[in-house]
This record gives sequence, structure tokens and C-alpha cells, in this order.
Amino acid sequence: VNLSDLAASGARPLAFTLSLALPGVDEAWLAGFSAGLFALADAHHCELVGGDTTRGPLCINIPAFGEVPAGRALLRSGARAGDALWVSGTLGDARLALDAIRGTLSLPQQVFDAARLRLEQPQPRVALGQALVGIATSAIDVSDGLLGDLGHVLRRSGVGATIDTRRAVGLLAADAMTLPPGLVRALVLAGGDDYELAFTAPADRHAEVQAAAASAGTPVTCIGHIDAEAGVRLLGADGLPLTQAFAGFDHFR
Repeated sequence: VNLSDLAASGARPLAFTLSLALPGVDEAWLAGFSAGLFALADAHHCELVGGDTTRGPLCINIPAFGEVPAGRALLRSGARAGDALWVSGTLGDARLALDAIRGTLSLPQQVFDAARLRLEQPQPRVALGQALVGIATSAIDVSDGLLGDLGHVLRRSGVGATIDTRRAVGLLAADAMTLPPGLVRALVLAGGDDYELAFTAPADRHAEVQAAAASAGTPVTCIGHIDAEAGVRLLGADGLPLTQAFAGFDHFR
């Protein structure tokens, strides 16, 4: 479990362990790694409580631990038909940076720098997750693409969803909106590595969701709703169903 997973459950981070295998001692690399690790840990009052170091191919494992009051955790199984579907922050920026690094598209330097920051230094939405406890009916962190991760919630909850892509594509960094619409949809819906939260809440608790987001200093956007019918339905710019298929990241493909 990482900090983003804790955020999706509404938990308060407590501690983490570090298991680190290194082919050799690189003091400059270790100094930068440690500075970044402890800056993030300190920001969330999360203590290093153990772990291990050894020689070998580079391998980093950092499990995090947290707590949430009994019976109050945000789960993947609580979404209900009629709930509104929300996401935090913006989606697609990390994949936008990755595609630029791979050379499959070109970006203005300022746009690339902002997107690369989202790819390399994602911010776990811990405060938002805690603020949503008692309001949201389900939540998940978006690491493998919105549609892929939302699919876990829909299966566990036994429901489906309708997503208005006109709202969803607006989540991509505004400077990148000159990209072809089909590419923008792919980045937002299936890009991955966003580490934002996708969550559901009763439709009549819209104001409470917005207040929770404001208290956490995190913007949120309602992009659709939960349906009784299984599957995901995507609405295009004209409000009509899209037939374009999207696939999130699959760890075993």
C-alpha cells in the first residue's frame, strides 16, 4: 500500500518501511532519493519504522501504513446507482509527459515541464480522502488509467457508469488542449500515473463534496454518474455515445 492507496481509503498515514537493493553505493543518488522520500513523508507526518538494505539490482519497496476509524474506510464496493462520479485534480498530464519523453508528440517547454512534474512527483490526495469519509460511497486512486481503475469499483459494487467526456477532457492541462480530441480522450481516460482520486457520492451531497474538496485544497470535477446497468458508457462532444475503445494499463500484458 502506498500513500495514494491510503488516500483512497480515507486513512491517516502513520508509518512506512523501506526495502532497498542497490548494485553499489552512489552517495549523490542516495542524497537526492532520501531528500525526496523524507520531504514527502514529513509532509504527511509519516515515520520510517524499519526495512532492509542489500546489494543487488536496483529495487525499491516502500509499503505505507495508516489508520481509519472502524467501519469508516472508503471502499471500492460502495458505489450505488444514482451516485455522482467525481475525480480530483487533473488527469492525463503524466501520460502526456511520458509520450513527450518517448518522442511520440512534441510539447512547448513550459507545458512539458509542468506535465513532467506530474509524472515524476505526483501528490497523494491524503487530505481529500480523509475529508470525504462519511460523504463518498466509494473511492480508488487512479494509477492505471481512469477507466481501468474505475472498472474495479464498478465490478466490486455491481454497477455501471456513464461518463461525459466533455467534462473529463477538460481535466487535461489547458495548454495541451490543442491536441487532437481523440488523443486527449485517450490521455485522460486511459493514460495512468495520475494518482488522483476517483470517487462516488450521492447526487444530493454535491455541496458537501465541494466543501470537503475546498477544505483539502484540492479541486474536484463531477464527470458522470453511476448506473444500475453494468459497463461504462462514454458520451462524446455531441452528447451521443462514443464507440472509441480505451484500455488502461495492464500489469500482466
